[in-house]
Amino acid sequence: MTGRRVLFIGIFVSILLTYGIWLGGSIPASITKLPDQGLNWYYWKLPNPTFWSRFTAWGMYLGHQLSIWGCILWAQQTQLKYKSALHPINYLMLGINLTFTALHFLQTYIWYDALAQDTSIWASQGAVVLLLVFVLILETPRRGLFFGNPVPFHQQFLQIIKLYHGYFFSFAAIYTFWYHPMEATSGHLIGFLYMFLLLLQSSLIFNRAHVNLWWTFTLEIMVLLHSVIVSWMLGQTKWPTFLFGFLGILIITQLHGLPVGMWTKRTIYAGFLVSVLAVYTLTERGLGRIYEITYIPLIEFGLVGVIYFIFVLFLWTISRLPAKT
Repeated sequence: MTGRRVLFIGIFVSILLTYGIWLGGSIPASITKLPDQGLNWYYWKLPNPTFWSRFTAWGMYLGHQLSIWGCILWAQQTQLKYKSALHPINYLMLGINLTFTALHFLQTYIWYDALAQDTSIWASQGAVVLLLVFVLILETPRRGLFFGNPVPFHQQFLQIIKLYHGYFFSFAAIYTFWYHPMEATSGHLIGFLYMFLLLLQSSLIFNRAHVNLWWTFTLEIMVLLHSVIVSWMLGQTKWPTFLFGFLGILIITQLHGLPVGMWTKRTIYAGFLVSVLAVYTLTERGLGRIYEITYIPLIEFGLVGVIYFIFVLFLWTISRLPAKT
């Protein structure tokens, strides 16, 4: 079976799994929660966690994580090549991800609690942000970082990112997957759909579908939809920050990795500008707050710079060490 066919089947199955969470949503929704305590509080967790709620959440997470890491390590050590047909390891990873998805269903409906009970809400969000930042770095040789212009990253830096990105990407996806119970709120549903698609992507390593431009672009841009929906769901007014912030990254970077012409790009630029001006002049936000749209690009591009600076500093430190005699 080809990766392309599995990709389409996997997207359909991901939608069905999300629908399944929605169908069973009355069960986790019936769990009593503590009152919301603000920005740093994750609402969807047990007031009184038990040994088994913790043991099942952490045990299943570690089983899921270590299994996928083991598959990635095996695939790299055997030096698999990219091809259209699936490797046996792809079938194994698909099976592992489906098995632990079923276990997460059961874990939510029996014990409910997930990793949110013991870890910060910022850890889950930070993992996803870093995943997006590493994608920006990983794709730099193909599409540049700023309007298609190349960035003179050290080749060793790019090689390290390419070699180890799978381990971090799978951690970000699987940790976030197990951070949340399978609630059926709109934010949870779009979030779990996103996680299902990321797990599907991780299962297609060394397959040409894994590097399909439109597929990887879809995965990058889905965070925009998720962040705006969650902002609305929580009654926040920050949705323009997320909407135009992620669209800004699309304009600056992601668009230039797609096979689109200059007129298409200019049309998108114009649409972006008109939309920003409309929202910040015709709503209560006002032009005085238009600076908000720079937050997300500044964070992501700033983190690219920080990560590269740490690498260069490490490389410089190594070069200054005395040579062994």
